[in-house]
Amino acid sequence: MCKTSARAALATVQLARSVAMTFGLYLFVCVLQIAVIGTLVVVGAWLLPETVLLIRRIAGAKRKQAARWSGREIPEAYRPITGSLRERLRAAVRDPGTLVDLRWMAACYVYGWLGLLAVPLWAVGVVVDGVWCGLLRREAVVLPLIVRLADLDARWSAALLRPAPNALLAARVEELTQTRAGAIAAHEAELRRIERDLHDGAQARLVALSMRIGLAKRAYDQRPEVARGLLDDAQEQAEAALTELRQVVRGIHPPILSDRGLVGAVRALAAGSGLDVTVRVDGLDDGGPRAPAAVESAAYFAVAEALTNAAKHSGSPRATVRLERLRTGLRAVVQDEGLGGAGGTAQAFGSGGDAGGTGLLGIRRRVAALDGTVTVTSPVGGPTMIVVELPCVW
Repeated sequence: MCKTSARAALATVQLARSVAMTFGLYLFVCVLQIAVIGTLVVVGAWLLPETVLLIRRIAGAKRKQAARWSGREIPEAYRPITGSLRERLRAAVRDPGTLVDLRWMAACYVYGWLGLLAVPLWAVGVVVDGVWCGLLRREAVVLPLIVRLADLDARWSAALLRPAPNALLAARVEELTQTRAGAIAAHEAELRRIERDLHDGAQARLVALSMRIGLAKRAYDQRPEVARGLLDDAQEQAEAALTELRQVVRGIHPPILSDRGLVGAVRALAAGSGLDVTVRVDGLDDGGPRAPAAVESAAYFAVAEALTNAAKHSGSPRATVRLERLRTGLRAVVQDEGLGGAGGTAQAFGSGGDAGGTGLLGIRRRVAALDGTVTVTSPVGGPTMIVVELPCVW
């Protein structure tokens, strides 16, 4: 009986919120009428886009309310209302999401009052279920109806607020367009980095190498000892240039990733890190199929960037890397024990981070290009955790 009463009480709170929102929607009718009339007389045309934005916020609140009760997220898909007044009006009127929200509002004027039935149900349920459960030891029959009312309200709201398939498709196309733009920007930034590394590093050393060989050739006949010293310097320059070229190659695609796979490459990263890194593997070192090369590369660079920033900014001597094989992809988790406080998109991983957030931004762009997700959790005081999920077919 106690559990039934507690569940019914939660359902009553849910229904009370729905009734309060329905009452607010009745008051909102006046705002909607003013916006429509203002648009028809042109003078108040600017009110319509703002009213549509307000409707979106109200519908969004209802989506969250229904999702909290049912445990299932309700997607939303809206066209942005930006630009000139004409463009804003056109977007507000032609957006399929506006029709979805108005349809929900019209239906909510009717079913939104279902919560009022909880009042008589409580009055009857306290007596009937009290006797039925307390004396006869049977299951409650009246109070569960309040829970069913809350379920019904959430189910109807989800059905009415779910965007049309074409709206979801348009939102997906917009998301992919932004992802492609981010991938192109990341690719261009990578090319500039490689060009800068070659120009400032290997190319400069090769120029110095060429000059020393030329000086050695001139001094060879008359001053062989000087020529021998120049050749020794030239050999050192050649070795340094080869080392820098190897580093550039590793920045493009580490050879160890191809030779030893993601698990071996990450363990090598952990061994070379300035932190005490623990690597945990779940389902990837059992000899099964490997993830696609692009997925492994994105996960490797995400872990490398996270460990680098953790070593620089977190103030923690330890970190943990966890690689997991999921049914639908790959997950990489890096966690330090630092001070936390890393911003979601503005800062790099670790405490503080770089000013521009280029480390985390680079991770996000690389992962977004593969339709993956990056989640950063970094409360003040720590710990900081970055989770990268990459979809793939095994």
